[in-house]
Amino acid sequence: MKAYPLILAFLGGVLCFLSFPRYDLEALAWIALVPLFLALENLTVRKSFGLGWATGTIYFLGTVHWVTNTMIRYGKLPAVVSYPIMLLFVVYLGLYVAAFAALFVFLRRRTTFPATLSAPVLWVSLELLRTYALTGFPWAALGYSQYLALPVIQIADTTGVYGVSFLIVLVNVAVAEGVLALRVPRFRAAAWRPVATALVAVALVLGYGAWRLSQDRLSHPPTLRVGVVQANIPQDKKWDAQFRQETINRYERLSGALASQSVQLIVWPEAAMPFFFEEDPAFRQQVVETVREDRVPLLFGSPAVTTIGRQLRMFNSAYFLSADGRVLGRYDKMHLVPFGEYVPLSTVLFFVDKMAEGIGDFLPGNDYTVMTLPLIDEPQQRAQASAPPKMATVICFEVIFPDLVRRFVKQGAQFMTTITNDAWFGDSSAPYQHFSMVVLRAVENRVPFARAANTGVSGFIDRTGRIQEASRIFVEAARADVLRLRTQTTFYTRYGDVFAYACGIIALLMIYTAVRTRPQGEEFSYA
Repeated sequence: MKAYPLILAFLGGVLCFLSFPRYDLEALAWIALVPLFLALENLTVRKSFGLGWATGTIYFLGTVHWVTNTMIRYGKLPAVVSYPIMLLFVVYLGLYVAAFAALFVFLRRRTTFPATLSAPVLWVSLELLRTYALTGFPWAALGYSQYLALPVIQIADTTGVYGVSFLIVLVNVAVAEGVLALRVPRFRAAAWRPVATALVAVALVLGYGAWRLSQDRLSHPPTLRVGVVQANIPQDKKWDAQFRQETINRYERLSGALASQSVQLIVWPEAAMPFFFEEDPAFRQQVVETVREDRVPLLFGSPAVTTIGRQLRMFNSAYFLSADGRVLGRYDKMHLVPFGEYVPLSTVLFFVDKMAEGIGDFLPGNDYTVMTLPLIDEPQQRAQASAPPKMATVICFEVIFPDLVRRFVKQGAQFMTTITNDAWFGDSSAPYQHFSMVVLRAVENRVPFARAANTGVSGFIDRTGRIQEASRIFVEAARADVLRLRTQTTFYTRYGDVFAYACGIIALLMIYTAVRTRPQGEEFSYA
């Protein structure tokens, strides 16, 4: 293979990862795949697979290289082992872009489907597959690059994040089609067609986004003042018994600062309490007394334990306490982190230790728990809400799964919390990438989010995806803000990933048609 296509493939991967945090050059996403499309001109399907793999590997190397920090610092794996594992991981993720490139060229050779349909449909289908394959890892889906572009992402209330990815790929392929058409004299007259298609699509999306944003500004929903605590507990001290009292003291101090700001709920991060809340009476009483003193309901993370047979098994849980210290609810994390909270296929992979140090293998929960926040006594606040507000929480990794979050909202949650411990990621782009994905969850369901992270990023996101406040990482923080509660049920909340599955069905029909059709020759069809 000549160097020119490889250079283009490499450039495409670089532009892709620069579109995400921390770089936040989201405008690059709209042209990031253009180099790959240009490189695919007149290539075979096999060579196209290789180029796509190169683009995808660079793309994901730039977005998920931070996994080595977890393996080396907390998993105690040597660098000579961690870096090859990371490379295998990004090579696996790159296969999705490789499959996209190969299938795109395959369809172009054998069918007359316009690229402005085939390319985005294939891309979305493969992003959907990546969401579920091998327990799922939808990190850095292309649509997340636009988390700061509010007018663009409003379509997510219908299509999910996949609709944003669809639009980005459509624009990329339209630009590439226009450039390629201009290079072939007999196709120049048709160069406007893909570009016009993209312009119409972008105009419709922006128009819808502007309308939705204006509608939200005119609404007057019930509100709730929520506080989040970021205690910034070092990961290597988090489970240190000698540091346990200092941990509790830090949360007490920061919560007291929020209680003086008239908050109606305080949220602590995932595993905020480094002990079994229900099993340790002395430390449990300290937490209860803190809540009673502040007179504010508290949601916090703590491991829970149960006995199955003769074995003790654990849950990664979130507890909800009333203002007088009673346990009103508990949620057990359902989507666990593979090789972090459990070992998948453990009977086969018996030789694999967990990637991150922990206190044991966790069991998944099985209930989409929605909790009711008791109304407090102030008459003004009672008059504002016709019924006690309902909330749900997702823990860490779970928030990156669109369908999982929407099921909580469908059960009646009017606002969402997400609690996490991103200390594993270190001072990398991962905490910012993780936070950015919450923006799309808010838009998909028109539900506000309060996020409490041990080391950051903690903050608040409104129903339109606007970031109301975001803390810096690795600092203590006690933040409070007003959330405008959910008052409508979106198409996405009702029906989920219908758009993405429709793309998958269309992609399969296209591939079926291509398989049954003779090759059309070496040239592309600029339509």
